[in-house]
Amino acid sequence: MSDSSPVPLAAPVLDIWCDLQCPDCRGALDNLRALRARYGDRLELRLRHFPLEKNKHAFAAAQAAEEAVEQGKGWAYAEAVLARVEELGRKGEPFLVEVAAELGLDAEEFDTALIDGRHILIVDADQAEGKAIGVTGTPTYVVDGQRLDGGKSQEGLRERIEEIVDRLLGASR
Repeated sequence: MSDSSPVPLAAPVLDIWCDLQCPDCRGALDNLRALRARYGDRLELRLRHFPLEKNKHAFAAAQAAEEAVEQGKGWAYAEAVLARVEELGRKGEPFLVEVAAELGLDAEEFDTALIDGRHILIVDADQAEGKAIGVTGTPTYVVDGQRLDGGKSQEGLRERIEEIVDRLLGASR
């Protein structure tokens, strides 16, 4: 006897290619919060790392964000760092450990992770994938195979993302 109940479909995924030292990525936070409020768990937001060479501490920040994921507060950490990109620029890696402590994370483990490089492969893999799909700057969004560049302007991007996600969610009902 077969079960005829519908199989739940996976939530659409929005990949956000980000540099945690990028002021434009900080500008994207309002859009991400609005998308989270609108869709909740019906849309999966995935932080993808694309540290830019011009931002001296972006690669370390990406590694620290991965440590925050391991400790259960990936988005909270990324948002806290993005909210203070100038401070990251001034203080560097000690700032990343400071933010971890402020969020109640194991700051010593952050320090160790930055020294031992345990998250480098994840960051490198994200960056390589980003380059392979044409990411050149941050933030860049990818949803349903469509790349939307937010590095020059965030204007109209959230609306475009919502159109795509609404279509995907409508098709999955």
